[in-house]
Amino acid sequence: MDSKLLPRLLASALMGVLALPASAAEAPAKATALSVPVTAEAQRPGSIGPAERFTGKVSVAPLFAAEGSSRASAAHVTFEPAARTAWHSHPVGQHLHVIRGAGYVQFWGGERRKITQGDVVWIPPGQKHWHGATQEASMTHLSVQEHEAGKTADWMEKVSDAQYGIAPAPAPTTPAAPQVSRAQQLMGATAPKLAELTDQVLYADIWERPELSKRDRSLITVSALLAMNRPDQLKSHLALAQLNGVSRTELSELITHLAFYAGWPSAVSATAVAKEVFQNTPAPAAR
Repeated sequence: MDSKLLPRLLASALMGVLALPASAAEAPAKATALSVPVTAEAQRPGSIGPAERFTGKVSVAPLFAAEGSSRASAAHVTFEPAARTAWHSHPVGQHLHVIRGAGYVQFWGGERRKITQGDVVWIPPGQKHWHGATQEASMTHLSVQEHEAGKTADWMEKVSDAQYGIAPAPAPTTPAAPQVSRAQQLMGATAPKLAELTDQVLYADIWERPELSKRDRSLITVSALLAMNRPDQLKSHLALAQLNGVSRTELSELITHLAFYAGWPSAVSATAVAKEVFQNTPAPAAR
């Protein structure tokens, strides 16, 4: 080759490179630029947790699904007060991060544990468990789990109120019928005021005065009714006297004694009344 030709060719090639347009020099850089995938919250609509998997109101807002070689997915889950999951497990485990509020988590056969904002929980693979809010506050947690053969959870039976910690409601009770006094039974329909005075003045006041014991008042009353030969009233007061500590032997002796002061016929009538009362009422326990 002519020794003068080579320098001219090199100079021509250099001038050609310098003469390339700027767009041609920048093209390779633009071709390698990558766009960052971002999904807005509005693009990830939430849903209400299905009733067969949750108790109470639960909202599930997905964050991302497993893509490509990744097996992980995540969601924000919000539990209203007393809402919780059913018992379930995860084939590859699960992480929970409490974002706000307070709740509980419990493994099958273990103690229920309270979790609050900032806590992170690890659920081992295959571990039966449940989690949810407390009765007083809602809870939102981030859940991250991996799938195995396309499945992230195995769902089981619901968590009962007793397992969750809600005490059973008391059984409804039938109100007890108001007690009707003996005076109301005998006189209420015919002489209601007399029945009222008997209950509220005679028995609620006179009989309750501490100056005489009820035993002494019974002895006095039985004696007066025997003397006046009032068998109907005597019958109830013979029974009451036994409740107030007067023995049957003492009542028998009282009738015998009063025969000499109140009259023989009255004592004989009282004896017949006492026999009926003693036969129809159990003997009081010895004191």
